Amino acid sequence: MKFYSYWRSSAAYRVRIALNLKGLEADYIPVNLAPDVSEQLSAGYLMHNPEGRVPAVETNDGLLGQSMAILEWLEEIHPSPSLLPGNAWQRAKCRAFANTIACDIHPLNNLSVLRKLKSDFGATEAQLTHWYHDWIARGFAPLEKAAVERKSKFLFGEAPGLAELCLIPQMANGRRFGMELAEFPELCEIERLCFTLDAFVKARPENQPDAVK
Repeated sequence: MKFYSYWRSSAAYRVRIALNLKGLEADYIPVNLAPDVSEQLSAGYLMHNPEGRVPAVETNDGLLGQSMAILEWLEEIHPSPSLLPGNAWQRAKCRAFANTIACDIHPLNNLSVLRKLKSDFGATEAQLTHWYHDWIARGFAPLEKAAVERKSKFLFGEAPGLAELCLIPQMANGRRFGMELAEFPELCEIERLCFTLDAFVKARPENQPDAVK
């Protein structure tokens, strides 16, 4: 398996954690998303992935993009350890938690959106930061409530799963943009628990081969 990734991509971060949790190996192929490089838009990469995004995985069956689809595929072909709880209702709740991040927060704060706000609408750096923080805060408020009400060590069981795979990268993004997360103490506790596990530590952006030190 080839894994196209970028150290700062939170979507790629999700997949890195899943690969680690499931004990799967992949050839790490960095794709530099930095604005002054934009390797994802190069002709060479677009030949592999016409979406021009990361992450993507390439197997004997072909190429698959979109982190959530990749996570579902990994879960189906390597079901143990599972990324989802056993109970159908809890699986649905876990997916809802993950999708709050993957569908409601992350897309609005994607680099391509921020660049559009700046280039087409003249947004200042301060306005972009406010935009970024606002969408995280809106999404994290109900997620904090869910974390407070949980009945297990992690969000939906005694081990981390799909919800944590989406949460931890989004928290990293928030801090990268200077957001104070102390108002979400239970989410911070989940983060602390996750980083007691090697699968999460090894997946951190700064621990990737293409990380800028």
